[in-house]
Amino acid sequence: MNERDESHLLNMKDSLEILIGLVDGYDFHQFLSDERTKLAVSMSLIKIGESVKSLSQDLKQTYSDVQWVSISNLRSIAAHNYEGLRMERVWEITTEDVPQLLQQVKGILHAEESEVEK
Repeated sequence: MNERDESHLLNMKDSLEILIGLVDGYDFHQFLSDERTKLAVSMSLIKIGESVKSLSQDLKQTYSDVQWVSISNLRSIAAHNYEGLRMERVWEITTEDVPQLLQQVKGILHAEESEVEK
């Protein structure tokens, strides 16, 4: 893995961990009523999407089980059509998909680190 991809993956990992922390202890109704948290979650999703868009095609093809296109598409919607975001879907993504993505990113970093050690 090149240094650029590693940097973007590490940024993604940090953003994903922050995102999980933002909603820790919240239920859906608390999330809906907290404008600050909704904005912070949305900005975190944009940041994650920016990192994905900056990853090399080689890395994305190597780890094609990750939903790279969906993440990039969500970033575009959140950045250019915030009012069109369905907060129910943002909640689902944050509570269901984000933890899975975090594990995938950690797995990629670990696999690539192991490959370098060989």
